[in-house]
Amino acid sequence: MADLILHHYKSSPFAEKIRRVLAFKQLAWQSVNIPSIAPKPDVEALTGGYRKTPILQIGADIYCDTALICDVLEHRQPTPSLSPASHKGLARVLAQWADTTLFTTAMAYNFQPLGREQMFGSAPPGFAQAFADDRSHMTGTAPRLRFSDATTAYKSYLRRLATMLEDQAFLVGNTACLADFAAYAPLWFTRVNVSNIAGILDATSGVLSWMDRMAAFSQQEAGRMKSADAIAVAAAATPLDLADEVFQDDHGIPLGSQVRVHAESFGLEATEGELVAATRMHMTLRRVDARAGTVHVHFPRIGYVLRAL
Repeated sequence: MADLILHHYKSSPFAEKIRRVLAFKQLAWQSVNIPSIAPKPDVEALTGGYRKTPILQIGADIYCDTALICDVLEHRQPTPSLSPASHKGLARVLAQWADTTLFTTAMAYNFQPLGREQMFGSAPPGFAQAFADDRSHMTGTAPRLRFSDATTAYKSYLRRLATMLEDQAFLVGNTACLADFAAYAPLWFTRVNVSNIAGILDATSGVLSWMDRMAAFSQQEAGRMKSADAIAVAAAATPLDLADEVFQDDHGIPLGSQVRVHAESFGLEATEGELVAATRMHMTLRRVDARAGTVHVHFPRIGYVLRAL
């Protein structure tokens, strides 16, 4: 079975989400450290354009977006499960809210002036502005939440999470599930990366205790790889055979078409390739790169735009 290769960087909240899922499932993984801002030529050799963090590589199959990565890891290691037996739909809906609304709100709070001061205080000259420009480019014309509004909303969301945790250890019961890992990630960023403004968490002691339980899922990477070596792994591998995938045509675009896929909002860089699968859960593009060879790049269907070229 091919190794799991996680392309990530230390301070990425979405990478932290997947690192905790890997620990929860006790899955061994190889670590590839990638830049936090563009350019990311080694990432784009695998994805064809998509450059959000993290990506999961299994041989010549590249999985984009943590929602899809969680599904892949669930299939790889079904137990312990990320889906509570009696509340699968609730867990997915809550996870989607955490990945979008909660994340956006928390990060608007985290990147207030005091947070930026801690994040970039020891960074090389010009890096803070480069980071801001990079994220502005990824956001495009989407409206941005003001710090004051984000503070109010963040406090409210923390209280709601605390209410959910009053009579149970995790958000949807007494076992961690998909929703817990999604909600934990932006709060982890507050607690760890901008600790000088993490006092906002103190009013919800139940949330802090839950975060401690989440942090207890801990496991280091099995090894570290250079990005060039990961590209070589892809070049030497063959993508999964998708012949048995059930085609769900929601766009009037037949398999074999040349298409473009990009996120609906944040991270608008597009990947182009041949559409080789489109199920109710994911869609896959085949593309050929001079360095990575033939790869399959996989995206979730929710949150991504599919267009024919």
